[in-house]
Amino acid sequence: MPAIAKILIVFAGMLLAARLRFQLGLAMALGGVALTFWSGAAAAQALANCGAALHSRDLWLLLVITVLIELCRFVTEGRNAGELMAAVQRWGGRHGRTATLMGLPAVIGLIPMAAGALLSAPFVRQASADTDRTPDWQAAVNYWFRHIWEYWWPLYPAVIISISIFKMDTLQFIAAQCLYTVVAAAAGYVLLIRPHLAELSQAAARLEGSNRRAFLVLLPLLVVAVAMSLLPGPLGLLFPSMHPQNRRLLAVMIGLGAGLIFIFADEYRQGAAGAAGRMFSTLFRRQSLSLLGTVFGGLLFKSLLDQSGLLPVAARELAHSGIPLAATVAVLPFLAGLVTGLGLGFAGTAFPLIAGLMAAPDSGLSPMSTLVLAYGFGYAGMMLSPVHLCLLMTRDYFRTNMPGIYRRVLPCELIVMAYAVVAYAALGALGW
Repeated sequence: MPAIAKILIVFAGMLLAARLRFQLGLAMALGGVALTFWSGAAAAQALANCGAALHSRDLWLLLVITVLIELCRFVTEGRNAGELMAAVQRWGGRHGRTATLMGLPAVIGLIPMAAGALLSAPFVRQASADTDRTPDWQAAVNYWFRHIWEYWWPLYPAVIISISIFKMDTLQFIAAQCLYTVVAAAAGYVLLIRPHLAELSQAAARLEGSNRRAFLVLLPLLVVAVAMSLLPGPLGLLFPSMHPQNRRLLAVMIGLGAGLIFIFADEYRQGAAGAAGRMFSTLFRRQSLSLLGTVFGGLLFKSLLDQSGLLPVAARELAHSGIPLAATVAVLPFLAGLVTGLGLGFAGTAFPLIAGLMAAPDSGLSPMSTLVLAYGFGYAGMMLSPVHLCLLMTRDYFRTNMPGIYRRVLPCELIVMAYAVVAYAALGALGW
């Protein structure tokens, strides 16, 4: 059987398992084991491959970072989010309502969490009060602006795994992907907000709050961004033998740890009892454990697929099949995102195969252009997935229906997909 057929069969099996509510991380781990045996490895070699994967420094650094990110979710509790809403409305002045509708879901989106759109939904509803905006419009606004960062923001597990799979420097990854946020925000503004700007500019109730408190809520995010930018250099002097990507992961981990100290110190100063217990209890929620399992399974699948030796063979087969590689690069992540409804779903399952295709000598695929096309279409599949948890929760909160939300979100997503194609062509022409 051709190597590409083996990989696609396992790929389809993982997506089917996810669609049937099988835990995605376990499905990916079993898929990696299946590929190891299907490549002809004996049991002893399969165990050796699994052992090598479990000894990977990348895997454990990424898991620790994921744990710290889950702890940072504590910053988005209602009291802190309320301070942010009051600050955004004050800072926005006449357009405070519009700034809240776009800004609050976006700010909350900086902290990765399962069904995070549910946290911003009450603020979108409050900001839309006394207007004629329908529930499906409110749901679309909340859902869209909640998801403008995951293309490149390095706290998202899908971004972390993508950087690892494509073996790309973090800053290079951000440079390739950051325009997606600009395009997505512009599409949302032009298609969702601007047609109703006159109505939304009417005076809204002024919310009282403290600018200092709002800054303290945002401080952990700023600490992470500064650490990611400034620490890799000094860490290189301390650990000269460490791989540059691992140094960047370590910098993010240090930034997250420092951010947690600020969060805890602020809670202690406010006299919040049991802050530490409530913060650590987030790790044992079902969604958090599932996320950790998915990250672990995705990294294990990627490592076992690399060690199976099937990727170079599959790349050669596809190169001689006549199927345009660009179509494969776009369609596989889109289907994975559509079926799983997860960023980790398309990054963990489709990207290892695409990275293998790109690495083939005669593929003609350049790193940045391939990444931009694959991520853009994978993300589009995730955003349009009927099993995306944020979409389901937003629909239920605003008591609307899927067709109404899709009718407003789909035009925005088509603009993002068009940008993915244009960026792929432009970067490819430059050899990037």
